[in-house]
Formats: sequence, C-alpha cells, structure tokens
Amino acid sequence: MELGTCFNGSNVNKKLFFSAPIIQKSNFLPCSWFKNCSCRAIAKGSTISSLKIQEKVTGMSSNHSQDLELSSLTALCPLDGRYWGKVKELAPFMSEYGLIHFRILVEVKWLIKMSQIPQIVEVPRFSEGARTFLQELIDGFSMDDALEVKKIERVTNHDVKAVEYFLKQRCQSHPEISKVLEFFHFACTSEDINNLAHALMLKGALNTVILPVMDELIKAICEMATTHSSVPMLSRTHGQPASPTTLGKEMAIFAYRLSRERKEISQIEMLGKFAGAVGNYNAHLSAYPEINWPQIAEEFVMSLGLEFNPYVPQIETHDYMAKLFHSIVQFNNILVDFDRDVWGYISLGYFKQTTKAGEIGSSTMPHKVNPIDFENSEGNLGVANGDLSHLSTKLPISRWQRDLTDSTVLRNMGVGLGHSLLAYRSALQGIKKLQVNEAALTEDLDKTWEVLAEPIQTVMRRYGVPEPYEKLKELTRGRAVNKESIREFIQKLDIPVDAKTSLLNLTPHTYVGAAAELANNVNQAINLLNGGHIF
Repeated sequence: MELGTCFNGSNVNKKLFFSAPIIQKSNFLPCSWFKNCSCRAIAKGSTISSLKIQEKVTGMSSNHSQDLELSSLTALCPLDGRYWGKVKELAPFMSEYGLIHFRILVEVKWLIKMSQIPQIVEVPRFSEGARTFLQELIDGFSMDDALEVKKIERVTNHDVKAVEYFLKQRCQSHPEISKVLEFFHFACTSEDINNLAHALMLKGALNTVILPVMDELIKAICEMATTHSSVPMLSRTHGQPASPTTLGKEMAIFAYRLSRERKEISQIEMLGKFAGAVGNYNAHLSAYPEINWPQIAEEFVMSLGLEFNPYVPQIETHDYMAKLFHSIVQFNNILVDFDRDVWGYISLGYFKQTTKAGEIGSSTMPHKVNPIDFENSEGNLGVANGDLSHLSTKLPISRWQRDLTDSTVLRNMGVGLGHSLLAYRSALQGIKKLQVNEAALTEDLDKTWEVLAEPIQTVMRRYGVPEPYEKLKELTRGRAVNKESIREFIQKLDIPVDAKTSLLNLTPHTYVGAAAELANNVNQAINLLNGGHIF
C-alpha cells in the first residue's frame, strides 16, 4: 500500500490515496484540473474512462523506483545516508568493498605461501619482482578493481569465484605468475577465504575505528569525573532522595565499567580456519599427501595476525564472533545506562546544555534545548544491540557441516558496528555541551536534610543507643525534616561530645563519604585495570 497526497499549486485539494486499490479517503471531488496534475493521487470514480487506474499506478511506481539512484537521500539504511559522515571510517573494513579487498589479500597471500612450500615444486619461489607485483594487487586495490570483481560476479553468480577470476586476469600478463594461475584458490573452499576476510575486517574495524572511539568516550567521562569530583549531589534510589554522593563519582562509575568491557573486547582473539571443504584437508592431501597441511594452515592463518582454529567443519564456527558481539552489546548497555542517567540529570536541572546559534529544539516551543545527543545515542545503541545480539546468537549455529544462513547474516556486521559508532559519537557530542548547574544541585541538597538520618543512626549504634534505626525512622519517614529538626534531635542524644559535634557539623553537602577521592582516583584505577594502557 502507498499513502499519498495531491497538491496543485496554491489550490490545496487534498486527497489521501492507497496504491492498490485506489480508494478516495475524503469527500473531495476529483481534481477538476486532473489533466494538468502530475502527481500520483488519483481518486476512485474518475471520469477519465480511458485510464486503466491500476496499471497506471503500478507502472508509475515501477518507473519511479527505477529512476532513483543510490544517494544519501535514497539509501535504505541511514548509516549510508543521513549519518554517513559520522560512520564512513568503517567503510574500508565493513563494506562490500572491504570484504572484496580482504578476499584479495587472502587469495594473494595464500599463493605466496604455497611458493614457499618446498614440496609444491609446481609453484617455484617467486622473485622479488613477482612478490612486489602480487603485493601491489593488495596495496593498490581500488574502487575500480572492486567494480571489476562485481562485473565478473554478475556472470559467475559467485562472489568468491569472481575474486579468483579477477586475480587470474590481472596476473596473466606477468611472466612468472601466469605459469601458476591455477594455484590461485588451491584446495580452498569459499569459506577458507571468507572466514579469514571477515576476521581481518573485524580486526581492522575494531583497532582502527571502534576501540579508539571507545577510548575517547571513556576519557571524556573520566574528565567529567575528575573535574566534578567534589561537586556534591543528591543520590536517588528508587527515584527517592538517598545518601549524597558527588557528580564526579557517579561519572567515575561509568568510566570504570566501560573500561572493563573495553578491555574484554580488546582481548578477544580473532580466529581463522583454512582446512578445506569440511575441515579435514581432503583436497590438500589428495594432491600432496606428504605435506603436513594442518601445520601449513596454522602457519598461514597466524601469518595474517589471527589465531588458528584447528577443529572446524566447512566454516569457522564463529564462537569468537559471538563472544565479541556479546561484549560490544554489554559495552553498549552500560552506555545506555549512562545516557539515561545524564538525560535524567539534565531533566532535574543538574546539567545545562550549551546552545548553538541557529539550532532549533522544538518546531513549536522556542525555549526547548533538548538532550538530543543522548537520546540519539540511546536509540542507536538499541538498533546496534538488536543486530549484534542476533549475530551473536545465530552465527555459532550451522546445520551439519555448513548451511548458508551465516553468509547473509555476516554481511550485516557493519550495521551493528556502525550504529554503535554513531551512538558513541553522539554521546561524545552531548558530553561536550554539558555545563554543571551547581545552584540546582545545592537547592536539592538543601531540601533533603532527612538524608542525615543514616549517619546519625549509625553513630548511635556505635555508642549503644537503643533502637537507633527506629528512632530515626519515626523522625524522618514521611515527614518534613529540616536543619533545625535534625540538629534538635542530635542535641538530645546521649553520646560523647566529640561524636555529637561531628554530627552537628554534618550537612547534606558534606555527607559524601569517600566520593571525591574515588572520583579523583578513577584514572589510576583504569590504568591498573589495563596494565598501564589507555591513559
């Protein structure tokens, strides 16, 4: 169904319509100027008998879609449209171009590896010139090259075979390499190439883009923690006033949590297999039974900077991917918690947001300065986690030695990572706009002297005052409490003078425990967590 609206210049004769069947949804008459109307809104009951309405609309819909070229306005995924500028660093790794590039790398490196195996006399050791030529196929890989591979794929209807044919075409003019063209893709199943390409894509995206932005985000939150380490703030548990803390210490919690998860992500090993059609080196051994193929495979996989998985069916079993995506989901969940807390603090007035000339917060309420960056971050984290959660639960499952369900799913790795990256950058943008409103923080603390019930009853317990909790409960629960009533209660306590003086000197602003110290030490704690890494 398609819903549309018809306008003609300044005369607004508006009709809602659906593409099939066309149903007029108002009592307006058809446009009297219908013959001059170029829109697609056509009312049921039109007197133009020669018009075959259904066929007309269907044809126009088809023509309309054919006219659209891929652009930021027509991209189905907002990562490739509206948000492209914020996520494009992932494209060299997580795009179709990236996948083809890494397939080229694996195929070329495998041919070079075979030239170094003495038993494979049919592939002599390449000269320096030949190795340089092959390396240039990797280093000089261009968009035009990728388009050429896609052109070949339109004929083969097989993406990995298209890469093999592309390499054969490029190398057929080289006097050395042309003699061993049939050793491209030797003894390989497509998944030997794909699993290594996917691992290299993930490794590159994480190390080059995702982890550095995670570090930037953690650093920004750490700076919030230390800058505001001594700014007292009313805590809220169950949404109700609770023992005071400092704004900085609450930020330090998130910095430390995110750092722990970031460390977990960075330590996940990227695995690879290279064992043929069902993981047994069947084809390899049929051609060269004297070679220790498991050892060769391990050497090759590890030469690419990956860890070797020796026990596999046709595919690499994706367990490391499941762990990786689960860990990113957990990092994202922590950031959702941060986004919502900061959103709440903005709502309470604890943070103000700097404004930018020309920006609009609401189309109807001019005063609005909305926390859009944290809302954008939270929303994109939800999209990312939906994708990554599916990847992590689906990918380890494959029927018997292999089914194809992982293939289409793996093409969506960039979606989860892209929305994660967008969310991190939105949160960073929001953090840069924050200004602490100490007046609002002070006002809330001044109104909640009841939070001192906790230290008073704790000191009473130390000095043997009977039923301390119950006495404070009677004083404070559901009742208005102020400075005077608290001080009056303390003055009547039968406790040592120094303890009484200490309690009398307490205020909601000073009853923050070790919060300031914890906030100031967060960088040191994160350094210890990471063995001196990051900051």
